[in-house]
Amino acid sequence: MAADILPIRRPAPTTPGDPTDSSPLLLSADRVAKLLGIGKRTVWTWDAAGKLPEPVRIGATVRWRAAELDEWAAAGCPPRAEWAALRAARK
Repeated sequence: MAADILPIRRPAPTTPGDPTDSSPLLLSADRVAKLLGIGKRTVWTWDAAGKLPEPVRIGATVRWRAAELDEWAAAGCPPRAEWAALRAARK
C-alpha cells in the first residue's frame, strides 16, 4: 500500500516578486489552518483571542498575509499585541 503513495512535491522557491510564483499572498482561514496544523474553528478562536497576527479585512472577507505568518511563526508565535510591537520596533 505504501508503494501506491507518491511523495508530496513542493514547488521550488522563487524570488520575491517573481511573476511565476503561484503561492498566494493572502491566506483564508482554511489555508491558515492547514499551514498551522490546526482546525479552522481554532483559527477563528485564536484570532478572536488575539493569538494570531491581525488579518486583512476586505469587505466581509478575512485573510492573513502569508509572509507575515511565516515571520510570526519564526518569532515564536507571540500574541498579537506583542507581535505588533515587535514589527513596529523593526521599522
